[in-house]
Amino acid sequence: MLGTAGNVSTRAGDLITITATGAKFSTISADEVTVVDLDGNVVDGELAPTSELAIHLGIYRATDAGAIVHTHATTCVAVGCVVDELPCVHYQMLAFGGAVRVAPYKTFGTQELADAVLVALEGKSAALMANHGAITYGATLDAAMDSARLLEWASTVYLRAASMGTVRALGDEALAAVVATIAEQNYGTTRRA
Repeated sequence: MLGTAGNVSTRAGDLITITATGAKFSTISADEVTVVDLDGNVVDGELAPTSELAIHLGIYRATDAGAIVHTHATTCVAVGCVVDELPCVHYQMLAFGGAVRVAPYKTFGTQELADAVLVALEGKSAALMANHGAITYGATLDAAMDSARLLEWASTVYLRAASMGTVRALGDEALAAVVATIAEQNYGTTRRA
């Protein structure tokens, strides 16, 4: 992540550990992590939590997320400047629930942005934010980070494809066939032949 461009949090019960405002990921230390409760009250830490605390709290209240990653990844930002939805350009996007919505632009750090992101996330585990960035969540920090990388990859695929012509997105029938094949083949699990 570029400088302070983004934030990360994890949940343990009713407590959230979250990067502090202004934390630089290239040099972050334990002192730059704040612990808050689900109401946003600081429980531990000397620094104020990220300005995007409302987004994190909203997601934790609405989902079973164990961790959240918010980035300003270059291609995610670029795509969010152009489209209202990142179409499902690859079956791996089923990990997000399919196509990824773009929350309309709202000023960073506002409740309006947090509300818009929650709407974009309905039934999904990833969203883009118009002219801003991306947000993903998962059961663990590793899962949320993997999703953030997958979202940047999918955004890159879309951007490259769009530069060559009309993008072919996967439709409902194709995605249903992928789901059936995953179930039939036990895809992604270790098993004996």
